[in-house]
Amino acid sequence: MMSWPDGYGKRILEEVDSTLDEAARIAAGLAGPEWILALKQTKGRGRRGRDWKDPKGNFAATLVLRPDDPPARAALRSFVAALALYDAVEAVTGRSDGLALKWPNDVLLNGGKLAGILLESNGRAGDLSHLFVGIGVNLVETPMKEWLEPNAVWPVSLHGETGVQVTPEMFLEALAEAYARYELQFTTYGFAPIQTAWLQRAARLGEVITAKTGVESHEGTFETVDEEGNLVLNTAKGRITVAAADIFF
Repeated sequence: MMSWPDGYGKRILEEVDSTLDEAARIAAGLAGPEWILALKQTKGRGRRGRDWKDPKGNFAATLVLRPDDPPARAALRSFVAALALYDAVEAVTGRSDGLALKWPNDVLLNGGKLAGILLESNGRAGDLSHLFVGIGVNLVETPMKEWLEPNAVWPVSLHGETGVQVTPEMFLEALAEAYARYELQFTTYGFAPIQTAWLQRAARLGEVITAKTGVESHEGTFETVDEEGNLVLNTAKGRITVAAADIFF
């Protein structure tokens, strides 16, 4: 039996446009961190404004935080969220085989995309007010092919790959508990233990991958993730760091 973490609020909505949009609307009135779970999203979104489709029974939630950190450090919570997702899947299925974390913000199961993370924030330039950690998980269904970008990792569902049926509410309990543990570790000890744990679960570490930015494409061996969360590749032109990109295997 999982317990809800102390200090975290929870609200469950039958329907909303986007949990990220709802987070932005309510953030100023919150006394502390709060999870927002939507049983139905009508305008979900992913990275770079892409649509995020939410078939019925899938998981769509946002955690509202007010971190006492500069924006670059606050953004490292994408790794915190990824570790929490990994543990939550393990908790509800009783297994971790086939699970991996794909830089910068995806969770893979048996090589397919199970979950995605999207961070947004508000506040003045250089002065973060609130951080919104948006999370989508294919619990029961996967998006249709025509919704995917070319060459993207094919989506999978938790039920389709493991046979496990879990409701969004049940998954939220596991995720919130795991996130609270890693958040405490992050705020107490910094990024180093999070970085180490993430790399232990990283997909294609030590293998050749392709990182595509808006204007460039880099192919090289995935060497590590540095202390700022950047991808480090060993390419034919030397060692490079990549701050943001889409990754292809």
